[in-house]
Amino acid sequence: MRREGVWSWVLGAVFLAAWEALVRLNHTSPLVLPAPSVVAQSLLQGLASGYLWPHIAATLTEVVLGLALGASMGFAIGVLLGEAPRWRAVLMPYLVASQVVPKLALAPLFIVWFGFGTWPIVVMTALICFFPLLENTTTAMQQVNAKQLELFRMLRASRWQTLWRLKVPAGLAGIYAGLRVAVVLAWVGAVVGEFIGGSRGLGALIIAAQGSMDTPLMFAVLTVITMLGLAFYKFTKWLTEPRLRAVKDF
Repeated sequence: MRREGVWSWVLGAVFLAAWEALVRLNHTSPLVLPAPSVVAQSLLQGLASGYLWPHIAATLTEVVLGLALGASMGFAIGVLLGEAPRWRAVLMPYLVASQVVPKLALAPLFIVWFGFGTWPIVVMTALICFFPLLENTTTAMQQVNAKQLELFRMLRASRWQTLWRLKVPAGLAGIYAGLRVAVVLAWVGAVVGEFIGGSRGLGALIIAAQGSMDTPLMFAVLTVITMLGLAFYKFTKWLTEPRLRAVKDF
């Protein structure tokens, strides 16, 4: 794994070096495509001056709140639908339909309902994070080993005990996979929401940089979003892998 990690860094360095060389050899205007060195300069300047920090804090708040709300609802409803096949057959078409509707089209309605500011973006982020947890949890609840279920019945375990001591632990791999997807999508939801109705945040900053034709700043903000999203994903993976190993060892 260490060797693969080194090669991953090498691949990134080669890509950046090729990008830098291409821009300099072709004398490409920074307005069209800034070199990585120009983007890094813009990023460091924004961080050093404190200009980026309020926008980073705003987007982080929206991502954390939206992820917590959407993931918790997705997990809870996924467990309920996994335990109630009839309700799953009735409600799942409507839940899928709610995800098919583009969230970008709902953004103006969220602004009308919740006003400008943080909450419309939190709601949009929650809706985007909701379905991966719902789908993965519902699917995981249906893939429990039949022999283990029979053993719990023979031991006269209650439905509640079967759920929390067998079904949920057995489905943790799928549930955690849905959580990792939701973590990535949370950044998409927050940034896209800021495109429409945000006055602060990294998405709003991209729109402002676009309006002022500041392409290096746009790339700098995209770099921040990428690094934070990757950090969130890695943290979630680090947090969940020990629990998966503990369940497998058990």
